[in-house]
Amino acid sequence: MAKKQVAAIVKIQIPAGQASPAPPVGTALGPHGVAIMDFCKDYNAKTEDKRGQIVPVEITVYEDRSFSFVLKTPPTPFLIRQAAGLDKAANEPGREVAGSITDAQVAEIAEIKMPDLNAIDMEGAKLQVAGTARSMGITVEG
Repeated sequence: MAKKQVAAIVKIQIPAGQASPAPPVGTALGPHGVAIMDFCKDYNAKTEDKRGQIVPVEITVYEDRSFSFVLKTPPTPFLIRQAAGLDKAANEPGREVAGSITDAQVAEIAEIKMPDLNAIDMEGAKLQVAGTARSMGITVEG
């Protein structure tokens, strides 16, 4: 059996369990001729248990207009804001401190993000998460 030819790879971030044909899903998949409702139903079924989180998805669209998708881990800034209990980060990072998270929370976020990070070990992943927090105006205590 011959492999399917890939027509496009689309990456979007959608709230878990809340995909609908409206933007950004419709505008991202529409030009490729994908059955948008089929994608929405599949995505919502697979992410129902993660409601309240933003789950990035990488959709591979094939020449015959079929698709497959891979769920990624939530974005690091989203997880950091959730751990710090903030709605948004600092307006002026470096000058303003929006909040703080503990070293244990950084380790927990790094563990969640490890499959999607390009870190060799857990220490490298923790440093990446701490750097993201610092760039958001959130201090790491501990």
